[in-house]
Amino acid sequence: MPPAKKRTRTYDPAKIRTAVLTQFRHVRQAVHTLTDEQLALPTRLPGWTVRDLAAHLTMAVETVSRNLERDEPAKPELALLDWPFATAVRADDIADDTRHLAAAHPDLDTLYAHTEARLTQALDASGDRVLAARTGAITLADYLVTRTVELVVHTDDLNAAVPGLDVPYDRQALAACTRLLADALATKAPGGSTEVRIPPYAVVQCVEGPRHTRGTPPNVVEADPLTWIRLATGRLTWQEAVTEAKVSASGERADLGGLLPLMG
Repeated sequence: MPPAKKRTRTYDPAKIRTAVLTQFRHVRQAVHTLTDEQLALPTRLPGWTVRDLAAHLTMAVETVSRNLERDEPAKPELALLDWPFATAVRADDIADDTRHLAAAHPDLDTLYAHTEARLTQALDASGDRVLAARTGAITLADYLVTRTVELVVHTDDLNAAVPGLDVPYDRQALAACTRLLADALATKAPGGSTEVRIPPYAVVQCVEGPRHTRGTPPNVVEADPLTWIRLATGRLTWQEAVTEAKVSASGERADLGGLLPLMG
């Protein structure tokens, strides 16, 4: 019997739009409270200060507006699940652009207000609109799902950098980010021998080997959403997560260390 085809996950466009805007507003409110001393703190991103990170979070959503202003490509080139693997080549350019943006906009309140106004207007565009993103032509609907990853991952970076800061996570944004990165793992390591559980948002089958059909799978990995996101983006190593009991892994094919991170 041939293996069952995996369904491509779909996302509710209205919920994703709301999630992106809500998460950006959570960050905006938090950044407004930061002192100059806090903005000067280092982050876990090499060479980035909190000010750099705060500026980058505006850049992550400003690309929606900027890409809508470019000529529309004839058709999409990039599928949603291609995106996590297409970002690494631009890491150096993104770091340079971030530092220039932070230096050019010392007034973060004004930068955030301008960015939110443009984002709000951009969200009225059709989800079928194709964007000329630097990672490849992609529909607006799919690109907005990628923005949940940018916003959630860097919200976590912000919380980690500033003691006592507790920027909330929009539930829909956290769910979409978790699911996209889980599906990226299944794309990178297709198979059905290992079940990866990230309650309450995602369960995926991956890794070549005997396919599980019923009962308790022989190889199971389980983590909470933020732990999974940190593993998938290189904020946390597999060995660290296992040693600190932040992930549970049982079975001979449950070691995901060689597959992570998925994106940097």
